[in-house]
Amino acid sequence: MKNSLTIKTLSNGLKVLLKEIHTAPIISSWLWYRVGSRDEVQGRTGISHWVEHMQFKGTPQFPANILDKSISREGGSWNAMTYFDGTAYYETMPADKIDLALRLESDRMVNSQFDEKEVASERTVIVSEREGHENDPLFTLGEAVQQTAFRVHPYHHEVIGDMADLHTMTRDDLYSHYRSFYVPNNAVMAVAGDFDTKSMLARIKELFEPIPAGHELKRLARVEPAQNGEVRLSVEGPGATSYVQVCYRFPAASHPDFFPLSVLDSLLAGPSNLNMFSGGISNKTSRLYRALVDKEFTVGIHGGAQATIDPFLYTITMTIHPKRKPEQALAALDKEIQRVKEEKVSNEEIKRAMKQARAIFAYGSENITNQASWLGYAEMFANYNWFETYLEKLSAVTAKDIQRVANEYFRPQSRVVGTYVPTNGKA
Repeated sequence: MKNSLTIKTLSNGLKVLLKEIHTAPIISSWLWYRVGSRDEVQGRTGISHWVEHMQFKGTPQFPANILDKSISREGGSWNAMTYFDGTAYYETMPADKIDLALRLESDRMVNSQFDEKEVASERTVIVSEREGHENDPLFTLGEAVQQTAFRVHPYHHEVIGDMADLHTMTRDDLYSHYRSFYVPNNAVMAVAGDFDTKSMLARIKELFEPIPAGHELKRLARVEPAQNGEVRLSVEGPGATSYVQVCYRFPAASHPDFFPLSVLDSLLAGPSNLNMFSGGISNKTSRLYRALVDKEFTVGIHGGAQATIDPFLYTITMTIHPKRKPEQALAALDKEIQRVKEEKVSNEEIKRAMKQARAIFAYGSENITNQASWLGYAEMFANYNWFETYLEKLSAVTAKDIQRVANEYFRPQSRVVGTYVPTNGKA
């Protein structure tokens, strides 16, 4: 039986997507808010992520000390995430216990308290989290590259925010952000699993429709200007390993070129997993692995594409072999990219790249939690039809498409190259 999908918008603007999946007595409920680091200005960077943390500090009805126990006692799991374009909260529960999750989310959409002491305590937690990231060479390098690639657009800053802002934001800043963005008309409720659509929709209406819509939001619209030449940078830090990140401009997920570029990603570096809640697959058959890892220019190489509202970056990360210099690995990388630009890719290689891209997409959408995640996640940067037609659009990609996008997007003039130079060993 084909899974039944229902899409409704409540009178207060809350968009609801319901997908019946009767393979197991489980239901996964996701509440997505259209707010992330893309919506933050200087002085407030990291505020969306901090507000996400505060949503676990409780309400009068659901105090913090009973929240986790309540979910666990009923055999459920829950978590949350903040991303560039959205913030998500989810609960996956036994089917007959899902009402707890629905009541919890409708309550904290309105009644989260933001106690001053809890804000101060969480500041310490998030500052410590940021300090931990700063000990990771790839975070340090990635942040420098990202800030260089985006001078104007708010993709400039990391989701966790800048340390200066984490030290200075106030409780009122956080609460104002919460009240502005955590409103029904800025949210998507996505539920998948073993339920009856009519009953589920009636319960969601009962819990969420009394919540009034918020003011219409004015989103930041700061278009990144074209880059007029390659930019190279280096950062120094502890360690004995060199890393290189090469970032090319990548289109928004809704752009038609996203799909041939996804096949090119699979061909070059192994497919990127667009679902942030599932794992990856081996990239040992990819061109870059064979040309750089097998030939000992690098000890590891990975590509990374992201599905975003606005154009973002395609990032190739290389862990440099101890016997090599970063410049040698970069030259080997450039040689492989030039091959794609100049030589027609064989049908056999395209089929293999497509197969891997399709496989990782399938792995990332097979269980009920991931199905529910995709219902809402796709709405953050496009709509659910994007998810449903993704494999079809991949299958339509040709060798000519791959060569065209390689030449159009993988241009040295519009890339940023960052090198991590270790201070405790030879670069």
